[in-house]
Amino acid sequence: MSKAFTKESDGDDDEGLSLPPLPAGGKNYITPAGYARLRTELLALIDDERPKLVEIVHWAASNGDRSENGDYLYGKKRLREIDRRIRFLTKRLEIAEVVDPSVHAGSDQVFFGASVTYADSDGSEREVTIMGIDEADSALGQISWISPVARALLKAREGDEVQLPTPGGQRTLEILAVRYPPKT
Repeated sequence: MSKAFTKESDGDDDEGLSLPPLPAGGKNYITPAGYARLRTELLALIDDERPKLVEIVHWAASNGDRSENGDYLYGKKRLREIDRRIRFLTKRLEIAEVVDPSVHAGSDQVFFGASVTYADSDGSEREVTIMGIDEADSALGQISWISPVARALLKAREGDEVQLPTPGGQRTLEILAVRYPPKT
């Protein structure tokens, strides 16, 4: 079949970018800093990256045969990726509920945004910060508020022991310290 009769994907498929699931009736909690980061990324895509790429694709299309034009083919593919990310960020920001964790400063109870130091039943200590789904970065010790560890820790207090169900059986976590960012 000739290349002229093939349909180019329109990019409306959100394959692989489904929104991470929220608990039933749950909200998409996010810290003010996380919200600002996502909003900045969205605005940069809309105002800077996408217009530059549209210009490149337009230039490449004006060069003639599009079937063998690498700039055109790559540009169209990258444009679909940017549009997909813009849709994703727009949806997430629309449903985001910004929660400032500093309102709990001085509290010893675990809420969203807390940095919690806990000891595992095997004696190892770990510190995690409970963040929103869209901003948590495990490399920085941040966990999503819907993760099993966060769910076990939420609403407990310093000195409490909580049970964490795992595939290998119950683990006991002892909360050693709870910290919040200072009030601004």
